Amino acid sequence: MSQETLDLRRFIRIVRRHKLLMGVAVAVGCLACGAYAVLKPSMVTSTALVLLSPSGQAAQSAIAVAGNGGPDPYTQTQEVIAKSTPVLQGALHDVRPATMSIDELRDNVTTGSQTAFIISVSVKARHAADAVANANAVARSYIAHIGSRGNAGGAVQSQLLQPASRGTGSGLIKRTVTYAVYALLGALFGAVIGAIIALSIDRSDRRLRSRDEIANSIGVPVLASFPVGHPSGPGGWTRLLEDYKPGAMHALQLRKTLQQLEMAAEVNFGRPGGRRWSFTVLSLVTDPGALALGPQLAAFAATQGIRTTLIVAQQDATVTASLRTACAGLPTSPKWLGNLRVLVSDGDMEGAVNADPEGDVGVHRDATLAVVVGVVDGRNPQLPDTMRSTATLLGVSAGAATADQLARVAVSADSGGREITGILVADPDSADATTGLLPQLGRRAGRRPATRMTGIATEIRR
Repeated sequence: MSQETLDLRRFIRIVRRHKLLMGVAVAVGCLACGAYAVLKPSMVTSTALVLLSPSGQAAQSAIAVAGNGGPDPYTQTQEVIAKSTPVLQGALHDVRPATMSIDELRDNVTTGSQTAFIISVSVKARHAADAVANANAVARSYIAHIGSRGNAGGAVQSQLLQPASRGTGSGLIKRTVTYAVYALLGALFGAVIGAIIALSIDRSDRRLRSRDEIANSIGVPVLASFPVGHPSGPGGWTRLLEDYKPGAMHALQLRKTLQQLEMAAEVNFGRPGGRRWSFTVLSLVTDPGALALGPQLAAFAATQGIRTTLIVAQQDATVTASLRTACAGLPTSPKWLGNLRVLVSDGDMEGAVNADPEGDVGVHRDATLAVVVGVVDGRNPQLPDTMRSTATLLGVSAGAATADQLARVAVSADSGGREITGILVADPDSADATTGLLPQLGRRAGRRPATRMTGIATEIRR
């Protein structure tokens, strides 16, 4: 997959394949930005206006400013006084929260001038009620400070022209919208990060996902691909064998697969219809999903009227433990298929698979088909010599094995005289449009036969 050109369709496939990663990334981004919006909310600003009496000094300053167009020194002085320490110190006992320090209050206070005789006092706070209370407290402290006789610049008559009544940016609806915007931005940011991580993982992922990739890795065609069950215990395996009913499309694939395997047994081993034939389904230890391929194929064969024996090999007891436990005892359920028998092998399966129909092979003595389920290690595959059957299939889940692992299994099987004749794919990718059918070599062009030509004189007159 890492060799394909990245386009929009493949990008969507990669994102869908890593939907769990994308979901976690989106959730983390949404929660992170939402928490930031809650812990660091936008500040609310409230403003109170103070009207100064036009004293002689103020009037002269205003006339001078009007003449030259420069800044008013008197008004600038009043703006500095409104934010001075004595004014803020006098307002501390009325501000909210009560634990606010004078430095925190100074950082949140802004002063300005509407006209030469109007001073604005703006205060920021997290909540609208706090902003209103703090702006009014600072404005009243400022009025009291400049109107006192101890003022260095002389007492200045002033009054609260407009008290702060509401804050800009306040309101439940606006805060809700703000939180939603932060959450949306966080989700978008998380999706971008998740997509980057997914692309990085996919680039380094060597596992095969499409049918064509799996087939081309060892040069063996895919006979069938269908969803499989994932039982977690013996009860699940029992229910799978009793109730397995594939859909119409998958049932057609399984039917054709059984027909091909039976015909191959007749051609290669000279066994006509009605005699015993068998096949082995090998899967990897690291691919537990593919373990259900053999049991499901055996259950389907039994529903088609074929007397079938399912044999579970003892190669990796850890992987096949629950399946072996389910098959260890004879089924007692009335739902059990009459044509299906189960057998847990202890290692000697040569007789179980290749025994004559009249031989004594236990519960599977009258079986026509034997399905052997085996598990091998993809790094060091070792097939026991007793695993002999008329055909050997390789079962693999989409996206569960690399080309190197499949090649190792194929080489090991070929070295033991059991060539891989077909592949069964478990849980194929829904976006995979390939078939896994290897292209057939074209017929060699032979010599063009001679044709008889008529209407042409063949004699030469002298």
